[in-house]
Amino acid sequence: MLEVSFPNIDPIAFEIGPLVIRWYALAYIAGILLGWRYCLHLARRDTVRPNAPDIDDFMVWAIFGIILGGRVGYVVFYNAAYYLEHPLEAIMVWHGGMSFHGGLVGVLLAIAVFSWRRGFSPLAMGDLVAVAAPIGLFFGRLANFVNGELFGRVSDVSWAVVFPYGGDLPRHPSQLYEAVLEGLVLFAVLAVLAHRPRIRRRAGFLTGFFLVGYGLARTFVEFFREPDVQLGFILGPITMGQILSVPMVLLGLYLMVRTRHSANKPTMQAHSAGRN
Repeated sequence: MLEVSFPNIDPIAFEIGPLVIRWYALAYIAGILLGWRYCLHLARRDTVRPNAPDIDDFMVWAIFGIILGGRVGYVVFYNAAYYLEHPLEAIMVWHGGMSFHGGLVGVLLAIAVFSWRRGFSPLAMGDLVAVAAPIGLFFGRLANFVNGELFGRVSDVSWAVVFPYGGDLPRHPSQLYEAVLEGLVLFAVLAVLAHRPRIRRRAGFLTGFFLVGYGLARTFVEFFREPDVQLGFILGPITMGQILSVPMVLLGLYLMVRTRHSANKPTMQAHSAGRN
């Protein structure tokens, strides 16, 4: 069985006195900052809202949505029994444990409330955030690899890696699979779509495409990723990550179909806007 030595990278990037900065934290920061700049670039191309000032103001909402939603999602979906016995540990984010699906719900709620308060379509804001989201996913998955966590199942492929916390057998580097599919590939496709004015006018289409794209990519990679030890498989060979991806794909398909129907009724939309 072939194997690749794990690149033993210290998960701590640097220390300043008692302050410890980890690569995982830097990945979050890089994803948020680069995503913010990309959203600003996209928002400045059109005259409709949300505009650049809206994006600036939304950043705080997005950060809270990611962190709170990600933590609550992990507690509820992946380790509820443990945190029911140790409720105070649920707020100890620094001990690790974040759920993408929970973070997604948190950001969606933030988008809905923020857009309602500002008086523009949450789907329009969702489209900007969706196009930038793969940037954060890419850096986050690289950080998972550096930490040697969320590794794949035992494999004999030539690029299999022996992870420090995964026993003596080589495994799929599933974090890198996710970085490529959920990060690079999804970002590239969304970037192409976002540069087409006809697509941008279909508010909600890019959001729907992101949901479908991520859901399918995550479902595929889960067949190579080791299930969470405290959960294992949920239904036969099905994992929690795959179960949580199903409603994402369904919602995404609904949004994409909905925008297609809306795009076929420009006259009705125009008259409706005039009456309001």
